Amino acid sequence: MKILVLGPGAREHAIVLALLAEEADHEIVCAPGNAGVAASGVETPALAFTDPAAVSAFVSERGFDLVVIGPEAPLVAGVADPLRAAGVPVFGPNQDAAQLEGSKAFAKRIMDAANVPTGRAARVTSVEDAGPVLDDFGAPYVVKADGLAAGKGVLVTSDRAAALEHVATWAPHGDVLVEEFLDGQEVSLFFFADGHNVVPLSPAQDYKRIFDGDEGPNTGGMGAYSPLPWVADDFVAEITRTVALPTVRQLEAEGTPFIGLLYCGLIVTSRGVRVIEFNARFGDPETQVVLARLESPLSQYLLAAANGVLADQPAPEFSADPAVIVVIASEGYPGDVTTGRPIAGLDAAAEVPGVHVVHAATERDAAGGWVSTGGRVLGVVARGTSFGEARDRAYAGVDAITLEGSQHRTDIAARVAE
Repeated sequence: MKILVLGPGAREHAIVLALLAEEADHEIVCAPGNAGVAASGVETPALAFTDPAAVSAFVSERGFDLVVIGPEAPLVAGVADPLRAAGVPVFGPNQDAAQLEGSKAFAKRIMDAANVPTGRAARVTSVEDAGPVLDDFGAPYVVKADGLAAGKGVLVTSDRAAALEHVATWAPHGDVLVEEFLDGQEVSLFFFADGHNVVPLSPAQDYKRIFDGDEGPNTGGMGAYSPLPWVADDFVAEITRTVALPTVRQLEAEGTPFIGLLYCGLIVTSRGVRVIEFNARFGDPETQVVLARLESPLSQYLLAAANGVLADQPAPEFSADPAVIVVIASEGYPGDVTTGRPIAGLDAAAEVPGVHVVHAATERDAAGGWVSTGGRVLGVVARGTSFGEARDRAYAGVDAITLEGSQHRTDIAARVAE
């Protein structure tokens, strides 16, 4: 197939690597991609990937068989709409359905309508609104920006003043949600969706906080592992029945069919599983470990979802080997980051058995060396016959890489490795 992957990050690099690993001889283009994707031998043309008209013109000119939309920004901008209207198979929801991620208030309404288990929430528009709501819900306080915030719009704190400050920061940009605090282990579970049916992938757990022990501010994700040996045997079937299918069927009933990747952010509480959030695309960095274990052809499911025929597909097969990813971030992340610093040791990291490196924010300098360009720079992904082996390999890869001032968590998958 001739496949266009839209997006610039590590998630898109992981998708490209999974497609390249298939036996089929695909022609793959990743726009705009990044330097790591280009180093994988894939064309990375410059493209305004959040501009529906620009993307449509590019697809029309090049004649792709499938378009895979990676990040949330082009989905919420409606990039999928004109492509689908033109008859192009697209893996990614239309603008209306992408509000499942683009608006937390919309997602809560859909969950309520579909009887999907989730926590209480209240919408506020100002600090004055928020005070009584925070007092009603009680500490710890959970405050979320309604719209997209690159993983940084959520605050969980026992400090009421900090909660109000978070409201003050985000209220000028739109509504803010105050939610019930839910305590338990978090799970990320992805589903391929074709507008009517869903097919689950293997669950993963990610680490959102910047520091070891889940301390510090939220980030876009500092690491992940898959599978989850501590969930019940019927966990995936239960979430399919109680969360994913009802959500997709509710959207279908409202005339906004969801076609693409439904990301269910879940928490396993003492009162059962609850939905924390939905995303409308593959999560980063969980995608890197889930796809590292996927043994079925990824393109088969992407195309079947785009064409509405997931019911005809067998369940995807996964390796029993665990996978772990450790993210290397720039100095200052998730605040003001220092970029432009040289990176060394990528080849040495890739030589560690079972390891590959995905690029999130890198470029080549004039001499052909690697330099950092953003907050989360690289992800070191490792598979092993046990969690301990996968974890040891991932950290061996991390240790082989040098980036001045860089930071990474040292406790990714430590609980399951023990």
